[in-house]
Amino acid sequence: MTITTTLAGARPGRRVRRTLLLTLLTLPGLVWAVFRSLGWEPGYVVMVMAFTPYVAAWTLVPLIAALAARKWLIAAVAALAAILLGTAVLPRAIPGSSATSGVPLTVMTINMFIGRADPASVVRLVREHDVAVLAVQEFTPHAAEGLAAAGLGDLLPYQALADEVGTTGSGLYSRYPMTGQGSQRFHGDNLQPGNMQAYATIQPPGAGAVTIESAHPLAPYSKEALPSWKADLDQEPRPSGNGTPRILLGDFNSTLDHAPLRELISDGYRDAADTVGKGLIATWGPYDGKPIPPVTLDHVLVDERIGVRDVQVHKVTDSDHRSVIASVTLPAAGGA
Repeated sequence: MTITTTLAGARPGRRVRRTLLLTLLTLPGLVWAVFRSLGWEPGYVVMVMAFTPYVAAWTLVPLIAALAARKWLIAAVAALAAILLGTAVLPRAIPGSSATSGVPLTVMTINMFIGRADPASVVRLVREHDVAVLAVQEFTPHAAEGLAAAGLGDLLPYQALADEVGTTGSGLYSRYPMTGQGSQRFHGDNLQPGNMQAYATIQPPGAGAVTIESAHPLAPYSKEALPSWKADLDQEPRPSGNGTPRILLGDFNSTLDHAPLRELISDGYRDAADTVGKGLIATWGPYDGKPIPPVTLDHVLVDERIGVRDVQVHKVTDSDHRSVIASVTLPAAGGA
């Protein structure tokens, strides 16, 4: 009798512990989904928000476990979290429609990792993929010398360079002549100056003019840097209706799960990788060999008047970022 009573009393205890465990597994995903849906990114939430695709996949674990345990209320909460995050993340893997008629142009961006990226690796990608415009970030005088020595000038002879020692330099190389080229410095913080962004307007044969800028907002590496990070994204140039179309490409230090980047895109851009269903391909990490999941910080944003045909991501030797190569189509000269 004593044994029977003990076992019977143990069953409710196990059920309580199981319910508590499932609740603890479910609530973080729901909280994350609410923050993501509201675009609320206080403090360190900005940094972890980059890992939303991984959290979206995780929400399936408590959902399946709750269904198996017949915990219907917990399953409903887990399903809500999975739906909210899945709706935000899954469209990046689904190709959308984008105009493919027009003049083809291939652009590439690479963060040179404080000038350490292998110049020959960069030039090889430019040559193999017929890249017509190259944007570089963390672009140092040493990197400029290396690219020149590797023969980049033979492929892309026109330049708008703002190379600097450290992480703030920027550059733009083009196959076609540039007009209005220059650079601008963005916000800094108490620890470092703002990043440079090189820009220029080009006009490939048969196409209308297009303004291209190498983007590099400040990273949200600390709570103190968050205002400058957001200010940089707010300062990024927007397309202007009937004006010259724009391409903004580079290391945005943001993913599509960051509200300021989504706001920038909503002002007249489209994310090239997202458009062709490759928006979940990571471009940064792992970090110094640490087991931290890689994330998508590098983007090619194109004016909504510009079509996207394909996007590829490639490793560059000695850089902590991958290059992003986008094949786009520009409106024909005289077109809308």
